[in-house]
Amino acid sequence: MGLSFHYNGEISDAGRLPELIEEVKEIVSVYQWKFNVFESSFPNNRLTEEKEYTDTIYGICFTPPGSETVFISFLSNGKMSSPNNLEFFGKKATQVEQSYLYMLSVKTQYSTQLIHATIIQLFRHISAKYLSNFNLSDEGEYWETNDENVLKQNFDRYTSLIDNFALGLETLPINTNESYEQYFQRIMDIVAKHQNKK
Repeated sequence: MGLSFHYNGEISDAGRLPELIEEVKEIVSVYQWKFNVFESSFPNNRLTEEKEYTDTIYGICFTPPGSETVFISFLSNGKMSSPNNLEFFGKKATQVEQSYLYMLSVKTQYSTQLIHATIIQLFRHISAKYLSNFNLSDEGEYWETNDENVLKQNFDRYTSLIDNFALGLETLPINTNESYEQYFQRIMDIVAKHQNKK
């Protein structure tokens, strides 16, 4: 639970990876965000066939305060992925499981609206310049609307839901003979009822 965004895509030109990394490094350094560079160029500036990726990660990742790590990283086939995705989904047999290899998500709920907006604007910039087949779905709706008021409303809504759920856990004990599933459903019903009164 918590406001997140989800994305996928691929690098449009293997030879531009060093330039992409350098540009992201410069931007995140301005904010003093921690970053890590993986391999900085594809072998011979070429990509492998889509299904023949290696175990090497190319690109960069960075971690803004309060946010999960943002991966602008790729497999040898040029598709966006991360070390964790590669480890968990890289050798899966089914097509559905393999599709998770290329799905990236970042929770920004515990950062700030400004950090969330900054990350989204960074993706606007690099997707236009370096990426192709790029898709981003933003639970804050900032990617879709570019409206800071919409982002604020969504941040506030998620924060309220989390706060109310946490309060429910603290103040409502589990009943005798109540399963955890029933207990959490009861809390979620109370939270929903509270949200509907606003």
